Amino acid sequence: MTDAPQDDKAEIRHRIDFSDAEWIPSTDDGTPGVEVAFVDGYIGMRSSEQEESPILVFTPEEWFAFVEGAKDGEFDEP
Repeated sequence: MTDAPQDDKAEIRHRIDFSDAEWIPSTDDGTPGVEVAFVDGYIGMRSSEQEESPILVFTPEEWFAFVEGAKDGEFDEP
């Protein structure tokens, strides 16, 4: 059995203030998707349908890997 990866942002997640963040929608036509914000050296991502939804927090390195994977089609449906 492998150990689950440790959440290395657990200690700082509650200290990142997204209250004044500029949330950028993933779609231009108003259809549901996600929104991202760049705050204090971190990137937040949340549902565009629910502003109070949980915020996923990424380091710049994690965000870069995610964006590159999306560009490469890693998350495309078969």
